[in-house]
Amino acid sequence: MILLWGVPTESPMALVAEAAERLAVPYTLLSQREAAHTGLRYSFDGKSLQGELEIRGRRFDFGEIDGLYLRCMEPALLPENRQLAGAGMDETGARARSLGFHAALFELIELVELGGLLPWRVMNRSAAMASNLSKPYQMQRIMESGLRVPETLVSNSPEAVRRFLASRRRLIYKSISSVRSIVQELAGPRVGELERIRALPVQFQELLVGTEIRVHVAGEEIFAAEISTTALDYRYAGRDGQAVAMQACELPGPVREQCFQLSRSLQLPLCGIDLKRTPEGSHYCFEVNPSPGYSYFQENTGQDIAGGIVRYLAGLQT
Repeated sequence: MILLWGVPTESPMALVAEAAERLAVPYTLLSQREAAHTGLRYSFDGKSLQGELEIRGRRFDFGEIDGLYLRCMEPALLPENRQLAGAGMDETGARARSLGFHAALFELIELVELGGLLPWRVMNRSAAMASNLSKPYQMQRIMESGLRVPETLVSNSPEAVRRFLASRRRLIYKSISSVRSIVQELAGPRVGELERIRALPVQFQELLVGTEIRVHVAGEEIFAAEISTTALDYRYAGRDGQAVAMQACELPGPVREQCFQLSRSLQLPLCGIDLKRTPEGSHYCFEVNPSPGYSYFQENTGQDIAGGIVRYLAGLQT
């Protein structure tokens, strides 16, 4: 059996549930929104870990679980918990139970993985996803995998950025943290606003011409999609009235293996890797998403990414 933990109505979670049904893989939905009414019990005798989850009145022994798809929103931001906090409820009621359940299960997953106490396949552990909190750190790991990265400068010095711009001619800029930012070119009025970065370091990269490629690694399966658009950041093309088209594509063997290596290095069996292929055929990597909203790509390309997730969690990949 595989366990799906998150918000059941969110597209990535719903598609995994549909894939599990299609592949006849038993699964159970563990809704974050029901956390206050979900039970977790376990014990450790120094050698083995025993425990069970109680979900909607049914009990599941830890030994019944083969894999866990973890895609959770911040527990404090769940509608139920925000409503209770807004009502001034103290921390002894449903909100406290919800937050306590989340904390206990998150900690258990980390301990289980580190100690090898349970053979769960997890997509993905919180500790592993933390690599996304620092883009400069993540970029070092990308280079270790053998993938190329654009020329990059992280700085809060306007003078250093101006010199970098003069040497590279065209730059883009974005956040260095996991907070999503819209990729934009450093040009026109933006150059005149560089004094503002003295308060906060920003990541600047050489603007590369080429074709965007989104790669999803799901265990031992890989799905690549070629994206066609004139937008600088295809995620926000619609905001500017620009079109986006995508289709499945094949990666060169070495690039494919480098993506697998990056996934293993970051301990992220599920990840979204952003590449760009230049007209000369070189592939550059920008970043790795540790909890990708893959549904957007699956729905536009027909790739069975959700099926890859289920096959990994159920131990069906060869």
